Amino acid sequence: MTKKPRTESVASIDVGSNFLRMLIAEITPTGQITLLEDLWKPTNIGRDTFTLHRIELESIRETCQTLQGFVRLMEDYKIKRYRAVATSGLREAENGEYVLEQIRLQTGLEVEVVNTSQERFIIYKALRDSLPEVKSFRDPGFMVVNIGMGGLEASVYSQGHLRFTEYMKAGSLRLRQVLSDLEHTTLDFPSIIEEFLESKIYTLKPEITSLKIKHVIGMGGELSAISSICLNQGLSEQEDFIDKKALRRLYNGIRKLTTEQIIDKYELHRNEADILLPSVIIFNKFLDMTLAEGLYVPNASLRHGLLAEMVDERFETSRKHDFQSDIISSVWFLAHRFGIDSPHVQKVVEIALAIFDQTHQVHRLSPRDRFMLEVSAILHDVGHFLNSNEHQLYSEQIICSSDIMGLSNLELEIVASVARYHSEEIPLPSHPLYSSFDYNNKIRVSKLAAILKLAETLDISHRQKIQKIEIARHKGDLVFTLTTRDNTLLEEWSFSGHLNFFEEVMGYRPVFKRRR
Repeated sequence: MTKKPRTESVASIDVGSNFLRMLIAEITPTGQITLLEDLWKPTNIGRDTFTLHRIELESIRETCQTLQGFVRLMEDYKIKRYRAVATSGLREAENGEYVLEQIRLQTGLEVEVVNTSQERFIIYKALRDSLPEVKSFRDPGFMVVNIGMGGLEASVYSQGHLRFTEYMKAGSLRLRQVLSDLEHTTLDFPSIIEEFLESKIYTLKPEITSLKIKHVIGMGGELSAISSICLNQGLSEQEDFIDKKALRRLYNGIRKLTTEQIIDKYELHRNEADILLPSVIIFNKFLDMTLAEGLYVPNASLRHGLLAEMVDERFETSRKHDFQSDIISSVWFLAHRFGIDSPHVQKVVEIALAIFDQTHQVHRLSPRDRFMLEVSAILHDVGHFLNSNEHQLYSEQIICSSDIMGLSNLELEIVASVARYHSEEIPLPSHPLYSSFDYNNKIRVSKLAAILKLAETLDISHRQKIQKIEIARHKGDLVFTLTTRDNTLLEEWSFSGHLNFFEEVMGYRPVFKRRR
């Protein structure tokens, strides 16, 4: 008799700028997700933040009351595992930390504020599960347009890899709030929105147009409501696809309507009606840059992606590794934009990961640390693009200012610090970024930097002389046996110059041994 896979009830909560939402679902070790509850309630978090830069007390109280209701339902389902995240509305609020503390005290929920790259990664996980066609889009290429309340993001995939992502502070609710003073001074408010949006995306337009993209996937911006309207009004025949003409007809139908008229005509909540016009304008603008016939509408959201993440973390699914490959692909694309020496960087990555894997009993770092080491190794030389003399400092600055999918702000800073210390410098308390880390992360940076330093020394000539590396512990030494057919005098000299730091951090002294 086949055993039924054990299930676990979990919850995902999105403390959004326009709505508070929660999904409750059952998950299994095979990765299956069965939805049990889908709740939402409007919030004024985004309106407060985008106009006042702070969340008002009334909004905080209402948010806590709604989340208390979510918690009671979680208790009914006996849920122990949950993930709660907040996006731009809390991320950009000047009093955001106080709001998070009030939520914690009044509801017991620990809410994590995610940056745009984490948000994009989580949503992409949901996309892969909800739109099977996306796999067939990967080689010819496609674009994902994700409209948040505070910002919008365009991600372009081609030849099976993520090519680039651009984030702009021009989300649907922000557009409405920022331009609200002009709404009552003109008879053509939609044209004002279009002009303002053009000013935000004009640098991106030529790049997208040149790629001749044939598939566009829309997310956010209450796209499900837009799809339902198109279906109910006879503008579209499919719920999961809106053709370009249908979206244009919807725009022409709502451009002269007030928010109240939109509410009455389409039976929407005010929070949905407020962002309908700017969302339709944004989707139309991006569709017009492509050769796509319309917009795919997946049943995917941030909270769906959170469920997928919980499955991956709980059961270590193969899907988790597929997504890491996507991130690494985007990091290589970023590195190439800064003119790196690809053969050298590939060899440094190879050696660094070999050292990490063969010295695990020494450093005791995690798989996530290995992943950050790989990202650091790929990007360690990007600073040469700005200044070859102090390239390591510029590498740190470039990485800190980059948007790498799936990395938190802290992880990005760790990657930047490790990359900085790949050459002569060692971490010091006088270095601002390094000194900002807590004890555990200082140790993490130092261990990863020690590994990257040795990897760099073993290709100091940029000639990829090392063919194989084997590492063995012998008393207080780590013996590096290196297979090579070339003269490695330069590599031995460089290796010897970084032994002390490695030994201080790891407690073992590296020994260079050449095998011919």
